[in-house]
Amino acid sequence: MTDPDLIASFVRDESHFTPAGAPALVLIPRTTEEVATALAVAHELGVAVVTRGAGSGLSGGANATEGCIVLSTRRLSRIVEVDTTERLLVAQPGVVTADVRAEAERHGLFYPPDPGSVATCTIGGNVATNAGGMCCVKYGVTGDYVLGLEVVLADGRTMRTGRRTVKGVAGYDLTRLFVGSEGTLGVITEVTLRLLPTPSEAHSVLATFGDVAGAGRAVQAITQTRVTPSVFEILDRTTLRAIESMTPLGFDGSVGAVLLLQSDSSTAKEDAEALADACESADALDVVQSDNPDEARTLLEARRLALPSLERLGDWLLDDVCVPRSQVVALIEHVETIASDEGLTIGLFGHAGDGNMHPTVIYDGSTPEGRDTALRAFDRITASALELGGTVTGEHGVGRLKTQWLRRELDAVATEVHGAIKRALDPTSTLNPGVALPAE
Repeated sequence: MTDPDLIASFVRDESHFTPAGAPALVLIPRTTEEVATALAVAHELGVAVVTRGAGSGLSGGANATEGCIVLSTRRLSRIVEVDTTERLLVAQPGVVTADVRAEAERHGLFYPPDPGSVATCTIGGNVATNAGGMCCVKYGVTGDYVLGLEVVLADGRTMRTGRRTVKGVAGYDLTRLFVGSEGTLGVITEVTLRLLPTPSEAHSVLATFGDVAGAGRAVQAITQTRVTPSVFEILDRTTLRAIESMTPLGFDGSVGAVLLLQSDSSTAKEDAEALADACESADALDVVQSDNPDEARTLLEARRLALPSLERLGDWLLDDVCVPRSQVVALIEHVETIASDEGLTIGLFGHAGDGNMHPTVIYDGSTPEGRDTALRAFDRITASALELGGTVTGEHGVGRLKTQWLRRELDAVATEVHGAIKRALDPTSTLNPGVALPAE
């Protein structure tokens, strides 16, 4: 594809404040062999290649560079195999994540990772960024379910990593090396995923609080119980009001924050009661329990509206930081202080159970002052996460957005090792240059 009007939609992902350039062309291969041919030629010519899935990323990892080749995986969209005995699924990278989950469910199995964009993002992009989602608190992230990969290296050679057995420790764990590498070490053309038995029907708990600090205290109380929820989400007043404007849920103005919790264990009813007790001990305004699966799905869908609803309030800049669970309250307090200092609206939502929060800065992008203020708030939030013993990204990836922050997070030796691995697998820096590595 070379028509400028057509390739314009392949220039960038959904991130803001990330650089992008016009690609020379877009390649849309149908087979691993075509991917290998493309990379071999690009390597020989020294042309950059940016691999792109659905383009739903939020850190600029799929942004094109000037004159590059964008390699789209949208035609590599086949579920190759489901093995119910070994509990695994093999898929090409262009398969939509929701379709992976649905295919597993059709076979009586469960694929846990569920990013907020589950209905549109693809499994290849999930692997490339080691994506998370609302089930991470109990089930972990994408990388915890990747058993093996087929990968095309920068020079066009193809290899397989991992294995299909339950156990196996022969050699370096190359699979984990490529998971989260954001297209900088190779192009993933096939993924072997581990599946789980279908869990029990979830019991839900919805707790409301007068302010975010109260919800934060409940987070600490819950982490000290014996219960590991399958969903553990927080939404602040700003986010709730934005969601209400799209899908009325009945929250009045007294509600300053909500905790959404679920348990899908064999003791889900008892778990829900323990979770409710913990919320009540933190002075919740109201606590409601439900074992209705339709209500559980409705609550999760409402949670998925957090970012789309905040987008309607103005220009937005989404952060993605993760802190130790014991520091969630402190992070919330820092975000509230930053919002007050900068005179900004900052919607706060995220995965409270694993400390992965998404403060979303709403700003006026029509003026340089508005953009500068948003970036200053974004930087202050990210710095706060590091100061609290956290990390600059919990699930969205470094992309082009946080390469400077990665340099701050890594020590000097770790930075050198990152560079050595990149040079070993991509000596001419053909693959996604400027992404996922500490900025020079």
